[in-house]
Amino acid sequence: MDWGKFLFSFNGRISRKAFWIFLLVMIAIQVVIAFLSPAPVVDPANTDPMAAMTAAYAATPWWSWLLSVLFLYIGLAVYAKRWHDQDRSGWWNLLLLLTPLLFIGPLILIIMCGFIAGTPGPNRFGEAPMA
Repeated sequence: MDWGKFLFSFNGRISRKAFWIFLLVMIAIQVVIAFLSPAPVVDPANTDPMAAMTAAYAATPWWSWLLSVLFLYIGLAVYAKRWHDQDRSGWWNLLLLLTPLLFIGPLILIIMCGFIAGTPGPNRFGEAPMA
């Protein structure tokens, strides 16, 4: 498997198995990053919610922000290839913007990309991925 193409290209198709492995690895990496990042120090006497948010932003190291942007790009590329496997455009990633309750869009993406099979055989995005 060409990891550069898998992680950074928006072209081609991937299987559900590759998608789930990617998703579980990314979750594990995010948990490790959360443990490595320092916890914000908030004054318990201060009830201002903006003070807590400001402390959280100030405590987040620069490398964590950089990795977040990198992981966002990689995630969008992998999701696009999953959409391609279902003969849909990668623009379906815009479902992430449907978050009135902060989970509806991502939940739809997980269900559609993780549980719905791709089109059998070749489609307009390429050959069927190996299972």
